[in-house]
Amino acid sequence: MANPRYGLAEKLDRDTLIEMYRQMYLLRRFEERSAQQYGLQKIGGFCHLYIGQEAVAVGTEAALNDDDYVITAYRDHGQILARGTPPGPVMAELFGKATGVAGGKGGSMHLFDIPRHFYGGWGIVGAQIPLALGTAFASHYRDDKRVTVCYFGEAAVNQGAFHEALNMAALWKVPAIFICENNRYGMGTPIKVSSAEVEVWKRGSAHNIPGEPVDGMDALAMYDAVKRAADRARAGEGPTLLEARTYRFRGHSMSDPAVYRTRDEVETERKNDPIPKLRDYMTKKKLAKDADFTAIEEQVEKDVDGSVKFADESPWPEPSQLYADIYVDPIRRGESK
Repeated sequence: MANPRYGLAEKLDRDTLIEMYRQMYLLRRFEERSAQQYGLQKIGGFCHLYIGQEAVAVGTEAALNDDDYVITAYRDHGQILARGTPPGPVMAELFGKATGVAGGKGGSMHLFDIPRHFYGGWGIVGAQIPLALGTAFASHYRDDKRVTVCYFGEAAVNQGAFHEALNMAALWKVPAIFICENNRYGMGTPIKVSSAEVEVWKRGSAHNIPGEPVDGMDALAMYDAVKRAADRARAGEGPTLLEARTYRFRGHSMSDPAVYRTRDEVETERKNDPIPKLRDYMTKKKLAKDADFTAIEEQVEKDVDGSVKFADESPWPEPSQLYADIYVDPIRRGESK
């Protein structure tokens, strides 16, 4: 079989690819430890794992600038780690500790890192899409050349918010990249049961937005597609809709046994695991050896162990903080100056 062609990704240097592999492995191990800690009842509420979808976030981040905006839904652990947030505060947030990225009050579904321009972590399906339009419009208004990436699942694209946001984004030509992570199932519902048009990328045509399907199990394919979309957005040519075709190896959440799909289907998809795929590419290109991968993996294991230790030893939020950071009153703040 001929090797795939990766377009702009074929120009990536060794250091970038090494970092992409490190991030992919970090996301995988962090999520596996999260599942373990959930089983130990250290994580409460819902917990949606990203295992299998790592190539989407890592390939996307490699194509973005540090000051670009990122916003997403509740399957957000991998995306915030790919943005560069250290694993300790992320694990602490899952534990509900005061050292978490949202002070322990957001939990798994509401991760935030404002200094890194990561704006969620939203629990309502599709609610983040109009918000992404807002940050993209701000960039358009200020002409600051920053791009907004908005992630959502395929179950969100039948909502009015999706179409309203895409219509306005196209009308104003805002610098946005809408990335649908199509993992085939909205909770337990296959997309073919809920959608008349199952090829999500085609929906951009209704709003005059260019789109394309992307192999969401391949970090390099994601990089190529997102980099082209980002270059287009920064040039003032407007938004792009990408359909990242991916697969989650676990259920919708920790409470989902995923009985709606067969073991054979999952095992078949596991053969398309994005992590060994990137490793094989780097090995064939002679960009890394087994010893390099071993060193990366050992360091990641220490980092993830450290994140659990950090979360375990962190304090709980003080009761006095219950209502802190709930409301913002900038008008009154301005009057007091």
